[in-house]
Amino acid sequence: MFSRLKVFLNHPGERFRAPARIFWTGFLVRVLYMTLAHTWRIRTFQDHFQFGWETGRIARAVATGYGYADPFMGHSGPTTWISPLFTLLLAGIFKVFGVYSTPSAWIILTLNCFFSALTAVAIYEIAARCFDANSPLGTAGGRVALWSGWLWALYPAAMQYSVRWIWDTSLSALLIAWAAVFALRIRGIGERSAADDLGKTTGTTVNWAIFGVLWGMIGLCNPSLLLCLGASVVWILWGMRSSWRVLTSQAAKAVLAAFIFSVCLAPWVYRNWVVFHAFIPARGNLGAELYQSTLEVNRGFPWGATLPLVPADPEFRHYQQLGEARYVKEKADAAKANIRRHPMWIAKWTVQRIFFFWAGVPHGFEDSFFIEFFRDINYGFLSTGGLLGIFLAVKRRVPGAWLLASMFLLQPVIYYLVTVQARFRHPIEPFICVVTVYLFQSAQPSQRKSSAPAERALVEA
Repeated sequence: MFSRLKVFLNHPGERFRAPARIFWTGFLVRVLYMTLAHTWRIRTFQDHFQFGWETGRIARAVATGYGYADPFMGHSGPTTWISPLFTLLLAGIFKVFGVYSTPSAWIILTLNCFFSALTAVAIYEIAARCFDANSPLGTAGGRVALWSGWLWALYPAAMQYSVRWIWDTSLSALLIAWAAVFALRIRGIGERSAADDLGKTTGTTVNWAIFGVLWGMIGLCNPSLLLCLGASVVWILWGMRSSWRVLTSQAAKAVLAAFIFSVCLAPWVYRNWVVFHAFIPARGNLGAELYQSTLEVNRGFPWGATLPLVPADPEFRHYQQLGEARYVKEKADAAKANIRRHPMWIAKWTVQRIFFFWAGVPHGFEDSFFIEFFRDINYGFLSTGGLLGIFLAVKRRVPGAWLLASMFLLQPVIYYLVTVQARFRHPIEPFICVVTVYLFQSAQPSQRKSSAPAERALVEA
């Protein structure tokens, strides 16, 4: 114990490092559940459409030589319907282990389990820097960090998408959690250096470069999260404003990060310009999705695929004939017309989407009544804990609170305007996990001393 304390005092970065057992426990639990529960057995309904949905369709086209195309049924031509990062990863697995094969399903879900378990490591550092930096227990007992890491590793709700969904959901949560970690590192949250020296000790060129790469990967994985990028950079630089020298140095490194971010996106943007003769920096399906959200029949909550999955359907043929870019533009124009025609409906549905994003999205029963009931209770509980926790953190001026708050405020905006599903909240659930634990730890100050032995046991066991 004394040797660990010595390491903690001499090497500030050590106290932010999660115990390896958190990652390995989370990873093994996920893989074992996925394997033993047979979640890798994907239904063959509609030609394996549930094997990644549009992502799986495009990955199949890439693996079979049709290029980045065909997000639905049949051959409909080039697409930007889905961002490329996770899709190309799945295409590589298809190429090696077979399209829609059992080994491919097991491998991609195992990778999802890896992404989800690695998120726990980022969660630990976020909590340690923001809430436990001054904890006398150091690495062995940062309360919020320790319990947040273990909660993410073992809580069923945190692992559901990694063991069942062949989608970018787990990867998105991993990337934005680590982007937040590097924002905290650059800003020097939790560090003990003097304020004027933080730019030298934490806002290094390497940290800024990794920050740029992470956000570039986010742009290629889940572009809706890019709404948080500007806020993250402003938050970092705002913390350097007390020293003009440090601020200018960090601003220059921020420009470097922006360049790296642009380089990451450049091949995809260039490809879209060549193929579609249009500037499409991320995904190109927003107009079609927005149109679905304005239809009275959907009542603000479109479900299922945006296009019919039957190649002979007139709407699908229309999509094929126009090509994706012209089709999406046509639907975007129709959506704008619907918004002008029914502004009260649109406003009502938007308010409902805001509510359901946090309270639980209505849907038909997929399992028993009791499973659905507890699923809704769990969803609402996490939202309530997260919102109260971030409010408390901001009120108490916790270092890093406004960075986390920006994720809560900005990440859901695009979904408020288009549609919501439960999985859309998952990328900010790492932050919900941290501030929920902080909320409950803050509510029990009298138990802190007595809980220390148990916390040490969790780390040392």
